[in-house]
Amino acid sequence: MSISTIKALVLLLFLSGTSLATAELQLPDYDEVLIASSLVAESQTPASDSSVTLAIFMEPQGEWHGYWKEPGDAGLAPQLTWSLPDGVSAGETAYPVPQTLLIDGLMNHVYEHPYALLVPLRIPAGLAVGTSLAIGLEMRYLACRYDACVPESAELNISLRVGDGAHDAAVQTQFSQWRQALPRSLGSKASFTVDDGVFRLMVPFPESMHIDQPHLYSATKNVLVNSAEQRFQRNGDVLMIETQAGQQHIESFAGTLSLGNGLGLDVEASSGVVQINNENTLTVTLLALGGAVLGGILLNLMPCVFPILSLKALSIARSSSHATHARREAVAYTLGVVLVCLMLGGLLLVLRAGGTQVGWAFQLQDPRVILVLLLLTSTIAFNLSGLFELSSLNAGSGLADREGTAGAFWTGALAAFVATPCTGPFMAAALGAALILPTGAALLIFAGLGLGIALPFLLLGFVPALQRCLPKPGAWMQTLRNVLAVPMFLTALALFWVLSQQVTATALVAVIGCSMLLALGLWVTGLRQRAFKKTAWLPAVFAAVLALFLGLPLLEQKRVLIEQKADQLAFDEIQLERLRKDNKPVFLYFTADWCVTCKVNEQVAIDRDETRKAFAQAAVVVMRGDWTNGDANITAFLGQHGRSGVPLYLWYTPGESEPEVLPQVLTPRTLIKQIAN
Repeated sequence: MSISTIKALVLLLFLSGTSLATAELQLPDYDEVLIASSLVAESQTPASDSSVTLAIFMEPQGEWHGYWKEPGDAGLAPQLTWSLPDGVSAGETAYPVPQTLLIDGLMNHVYEHPYALLVPLRIPAGLAVGTSLAIGLEMRYLACRYDACVPESAELNISLRVGDGAHDAAVQTQFSQWRQALPRSLGSKASFTVDDGVFRLMVPFPESMHIDQPHLYSATKNVLVNSAEQRFQRNGDVLMIETQAGQQHIESFAGTLSLGNGLGLDVEASSGVVQINNENTLTVTLLALGGAVLGGILLNLMPCVFPILSLKALSIARSSSHATHARREAVAYTLGVVLVCLMLGGLLLVLRAGGTQVGWAFQLQDPRVILVLLLLTSTIAFNLSGLFELSSLNAGSGLADREGTAGAFWTGALAAFVATPCTGPFMAAALGAALILPTGAALLIFAGLGLGIALPFLLLGFVPALQRCLPKPGAWMQTLRNVLAVPMFLTALALFWVLSQQVTATALVAVIGCSMLLALGLWVTGLRQRAFKKTAWLPAVFAAVLALFLGLPLLEQKRVLIEQKADQLAFDEIQLERLRKDNKPVFLYFTADWCVTCKVNEQVAIDRDETRKAFAQAAVVVMRGDWTNGDANITAFLGQHGRSGVPLYLWYTPGESEPEVLPQVLTPRTLIKQIAN
């Protein structure tokens, strides 16, 4: 008897409820549980009128495997029967990206390693805090391996209690990993045709994105011949898939496209001739490049960038009487800015090509990077305040060309590194386009952003008329230098606050200690400089190295959910879709603690009494996505809307299929006006 016959007989017996003891087919006696299962809640105390996600965690033992929602040529998808309190309802089960398993000519869609099925649970309004919620699940599923299949069942129970929706840090981390395994939404419609028994699917897919051993899974049985060869061909930003069509005729197709490395996309396609969008790549690149340059220029006016401009204000004023020096420093500054933008952009493209969900400003999601920036900005602030002298920043010191050029280069590099987390006007669309354009075009856009940031100083260096507008060097420069230490200290304070949102209290105390150690080293260096001591820099160098040595290992990222405001919901795609189906108006915004633009918009427009009252009167649901520590789900969602960073503001009008993207600079009138519309 073949393996395929065994599987078919076992499956028939399982579905009909016939006892295995009376069957002619004799399988080995398996007393142990072959796929262990458990029920886990993301929050033990979900709030009334909210959603909580449950995970059905499955652990195949040894060589056994479980099945996807459409199991393929053999097998059985899990059958779930919920027992829920009155008013509580379970949503659609979300399955992770499966694997293929070909046995004896049968193609199976399976899970051979531990996996989790995620189910949203809706908690009704009006439940008192402390109300007990007994959740029960009866599950029947099939465990198989290469030589046998065994029906299994499980009765899982969990008890929840209505509360404040708090999350346990370890559980939240586990749910984040489980969500990473889910396929992402494609975000655009695909098309398919069936001709002479050949199924052709055309999927909009960026040419720059890497795929590794792709496979298309149909969510509907018999639409495809599962074991047939699948051919993949790329044509610009379109991926074409050809395979043998099954016997089931459909008008719309739904399935999951595996991209390799556990990544996948949920695909929805309609029947019809595929219209390939052959938009001129050159035109798109030029438009995005223009937006990047213009966005970079405007970025000089953003509050997160201004403190760094103090460095160049001194440098340009110092070199205004020396045209050659001014030009060299302008070019060096520009090179520093452009090279850092290219480095960050290139690293971003490499990480995304490797399957990591990151976006623009990803560097400030790492507390170790923030510590380095904190110590660096503190050093600059102490220098400007006169605690010690740094030759490349010392006004009127008569520098050699090499020293001035080097100082300008590193000033530009620092400016770009700190400036890039902000997303100003024109930048969002440009950087979003960069992530879907070919690599060469994408890098050109990142370089254009750097050119835009550096352009004002490049013009100052090469246009004598602009240089003549600057005041002559003099004693006023020392006073200006001391005054400009204030925004640098404020920048350091802002970085310290960002760290407080990312690390533990112990690590935060360590950072304070590191900063004090550095300040002590710089103070001793200043004393030695004024005494004309040789190797005056040794105390500062020793203090900086020791601060990094002691501080970096302690910066373990805090694994707790950032506190959500009482009148706002945490970002949840499943809950967002439910709100849209219920015809609720939704204001969705994405923010991060290191994004000054985001924080200004929140203070000026979002977190105001008049805005809250208007939202409450119109029953607007406010949903907030926090990207401070990085979040793969948020990164993917930003990418679906053509963005690579925050802020992003979306307004969902009931009945509209697509949200309206609001400006990146908000006012209360902007939001209240949406209600009237």
